Amino acid sequence: MTKELYGTTGKILRIDLSTGKAEDEILAEDTLYKYLGGTSLGTKYLYEEVDPKSEWSDPQNRIFIGSGPLGGTKIPGSGAFSMVTKGAFNNRATSTQANGFFGAYLKFSGYDGILVQGKAPGWKYLFIHDGTAELRDAQHLVGKDTWETEDAIKKDLGYKERDMSVFSIGLAGENLVKFAGVLGDRGHSASHNGIGAVWGSKKLKAIAISRSAGSIPVAHPSTISNLAREFISDFKKSPIFEWGTSRVLPAGVTHGWLPVKNYTTNLFPEHPKFDGEYIRSHFEVKRYPCYACSSHHYNLMTVTEGPYANYFGAEPDFEQWAAWGPQIGLTDPGAVVMLSNEADRLGLDCNEGGWVVGWVMECYEKGLLSSKELDGLEMNWGNAKATLSLLRNIACRKGFGDILAEGVKRAAEHVGGKATELGVYTMQPSTPRTHDHRGRWGEMLDYCVTNTGTLESLPGFLKDWTIYGIPPSAEQFSWEQQSNAEAKTKGTLSFADSLVVCAFATRCNLPLLAEAIKAATGWNYSFDEALKSGLRNVNLMRVYNIKAGHTPDLEKPSPKYCSTPTDGPAEGKSIKPHFQDMVNNYYKLMGWDQKTGLPLPETLANLGLEHIIKDLK
Repeated sequence: MTKELYGTTGKILRIDLSTGKAEDEILAEDTLYKYLGGTSLGTKYLYEEVDPKSEWSDPQNRIFIGSGPLGGTKIPGSGAFSMVTKGAFNNRATSTQANGFFGAYLKFSGYDGILVQGKAPGWKYLFIHDGTAELRDAQHLVGKDTWETEDAIKKDLGYKERDMSVFSIGLAGENLVKFAGVLGDRGHSASHNGIGAVWGSKKLKAIAISRSAGSIPVAHPSTISNLAREFISDFKKSPIFEWGTSRVLPAGVTHGWLPVKNYTTNLFPEHPKFDGEYIRSHFEVKRYPCYACSSHHYNLMTVTEGPYANYFGAEPDFEQWAAWGPQIGLTDPGAVVMLSNEADRLGLDCNEGGWVVGWVMECYEKGLLSSKELDGLEMNWGNAKATLSLLRNIACRKGFGDILAEGVKRAAEHVGGKATELGVYTMQPSTPRTHDHRGRWGEMLDYCVTNTGTLESLPGFLKDWTIYGIPPSAEQFSWEQQSNAEAKTKGTLSFADSLVVCAFATRCNLPLLAEAIKAATGWNYSFDEALKSGLRNVNLMRVYNIKAGHTPDLEKPSPKYCSTPTDGPAEGKSIKPHFQDMVNNYYKLMGWDQKTGLPLPETLANLGLEHIIKDLK
């Protein structure tokens, strides 16, 4: 008799786009315990099934889309999901997450995850409903943006707004833009490392999941309810709960990590207009919370003033406000709402998109790019209309947009000369969040050594640093304290993204999340096992990427990225003389070889990865 599982369905759906075959795959309980779901389970599949030397566009590449043991429970933000694949932006492993409803609906349909392989002979979308899965023709959806695709599928299948979750690619993914994302549930974005281009390479336009009547049994329902209330109570203490992530934008000004005009300044006197409280008191707002979340973090919004009055879309998150506001010199919040949503509809990652446009504008200002080269566009700072045209050219790979579709590093190398000195990027390349990391040294280190192409650790999310063996806070410009904090909290985000839950709603509170796993699954899960689980995934992905060709010399910032601020709170503070010391200290604390960056055999053994030690050779 099969043992009853709690908190998990115990199976994934494997889809072969080349043959159209769909089949269920049963997961052993010891696999679920060790890899949980989401990011960790996806990394396991990637490591075992995708040749590290293959190209991201090879049909053998896999896309894993997964929930985890807390998906579909009462824990806040448990409608999130994680995607793992070999990304288009740097041809390395990547994971990226999105909130909304998709993860919960996936679990209700009877699956912990979806594993996509192969390449369809023509455009398809995947429809999951009532425990069944079918590939449907998507040719009529080609050319539609992500919101239009969501609307069309729901209309065709006869589903109301929240009775179905749809995630899709836009024109950027269809045209294999290297920083294309996957978006759904009205603007929720899983967009790092070109995952939308991977969907495009497989001719996968969308995945739609209906909200079925299924449920996820948990081992201790009352404990789950109590823990959910505890998470919510703690989340309410954060300004994000009531006002969204835009509320932290003024803090970026205060502490010197708000990007302004492509790192040419840290001054942005217009920042009060970008504060969540100001915006929500001036624009019309409609609540649109994610699954199992009572916060006011995510809303739909109508602009009520300025040239874009009556524009309707999703309220931007911090990275979107920063990317389409101060980063490109735009001071009209209504225009930022428009650009944020239009980029989402095109299926573009706002982070790399903002760095690309900011680089273009600085090059234009300095005479390194002309209107003629930019297909007639006058790319002055703050020109929203020209920016929208440029984004459309990028998504369609039209004119100079075809060059920009490769990302800022490759575009700068194409232009050459002084233009190469103006791009903000890591040498991997990977796309930093839209922050000025010259005021956040730990995060600059994190992006340069990342295994996912995006953020891997964020001590600022954590409620209690002392349980990781570090002081309650780290000095902002101390290379040693910042690198200590990054290494000793490494794995926390990976763990949360394997459950899968919202990092904001749970603040990556590992002790409490470990208790939630126990309550959901009945497993005797501890804080130490939670930390080990996150580190296991970090090291597994690290070995995969090095096998794929990653080398330590790529783990450094571009000259512009690590330049010295000339004004603002971080004026005169330079990370450049300390950066290699930070990397060396990080390697040491992570248990990695100082020269190669490879995890040491004893590090892998301690994490239960003895079976890949042979791959170090």
